[in-house]
Amino acid sequence: MPIAPITGQLRKRFWVDVTCALGLGISSGYAYWYGVHLPALERQETFYVKLEQERAKAAQS
Repeated sequence: MPIAPITGQLRKRFWVDVTCALGLGISSGYAYWYGVHLPALERQETFYVKLEQERAKAAQS
């Protein structure tokens, strides 16, 4: 008794895999950007603003 061929499963699985990969990739990118990158950038900018203010205050004295 032969096994019936499976047809169409590869195509369906391919689109599910592509959709999941894009969805997870985009959501991971947004999570990194807003959860890690922007807060680190804000801390860096705050540090440099504070440093510049201290330098300006020292130059006036």
